[in-house]
Amino acid sequence: MDNMYRENILDHGMNPRNTGVLDPATIDYEVKNPLCGDRLRLTIRVDENNIITGVGWDGEGCAISQASASMLGEEIMGKSLDDVQALTKDDIYTWLGIPISANRVKCAMLGLKALNVGLYGLEYWRDLQDREEEDEE
Repeated sequence: MDNMYRENILDHGMNPRNTGVLDPATIDYEVKNPLCGDRLRLTIRVDENNIITGVGWDGEGCAISQASASMLGEEIMGKSLDDVQALTKDDIYTWLGIPISANRVKCAMLGLKALNVGLYGLEYWRDLQDREEEDEE
């Protein structure tokens, strides 16, 4: 089973979906992981009903960060901002389908961080991380 997920990660990493920056974009946010050098710029178009009608991203990094950004883009297209706000790191882990080591968590969460900070601000992201850590205890 792990091989299937590894192949999916490699496929998304080598053939990422929704690449390219949208212009104009409703949301345009770039995030970096200074520990490993990964970078992701996420652009999103939202219509008057708060439905995501376009997703584009650009970045460099490891296969995990690129694959999770690609998977995230596929997942949020056509969804409402309310639905997207409910996404958590557990969703990312599920999409990736393999255990993520502690030193790769920030890589895997780069897209989700760009999404949340771009939509709701850095304080929201920090609060979300704090709540998830409390839930793990």
